[in-house]
Amino acid sequence: MATTSAKKARKDGSDNEERIRARNEAAILAAAIDLFARKGFDGTRIAEVAEHSGLPKANVYYYFPAKEDIYRALIGRLIASWDTALEELQPGRDPAEAIMAYIRAKLDYSRRFAAQSKLFANEILSGAKFLDKAGRSHVQQATRAKAAVVEGWVAAGRMAPIAIPHFFIMLWSTTQFYADFEVLACDAMEVSRLTKKDFEAAALAIGDIVLRGCGLAMPPA
Repeated sequence: MATTSAKKARKDGSDNEERIRARNEAAILAAAIDLFARKGFDGTRIAEVAEHSGLPKANVYYYFPAKEDIYRALIGRLIASWDTALEELQPGRDPAEAIMAYIRAKLDYSRRFAAQSKLFANEILSGAKFLDKAGRSHVQQATRAKAAVVEGWVAAGRMAPIAIPHFFIMLWSTTQFYADFEVLACDAMEVSRLTKKDFEAAALAIGDIVLRGCGLAMPPA
């Protein structure tokens, strides 16, 4: 009985420690996202991250030994979200439905996590210093796998032949523009800020143009 109680106490202690770690890491990353997106990597200091997260600077260093570790963690999370969106492109799905689902997933992430999208855009514009070879290879391989899905649809006559690399570049650029260049998007649409309704309108417009280019019709709502 004593052994069982001791094991339970250790497990409870371990679970509590993991919850604290998860909560603190989330607070640090949330604070860092806004700072990096606004000030860039070089313009952001660990002291600012600590202040905005409400944690002592020592705690920030405990979870992330260097500023680079925070930055890379944020990029990794963004890439993971894009992986999730890409899962909409499945060979067994109707191509029009799958492409629309992908467009909506990417736009929804841009709407809810605009700072993360801007951070990544800034990283690319700065020369992709922290997007290491492994990260770039992962994105390339994930895209290649979904390009094979599109190739399969084309080969089966389920959609028109297209230039697949440019197909993905167009989808990436259009779905991220509303977050990365929000001011320009607002000016073009003559609104002061973008709402959820604006993003849905964007999904329908982008989807209509892309699908017609693929020889597809908009799927039923």
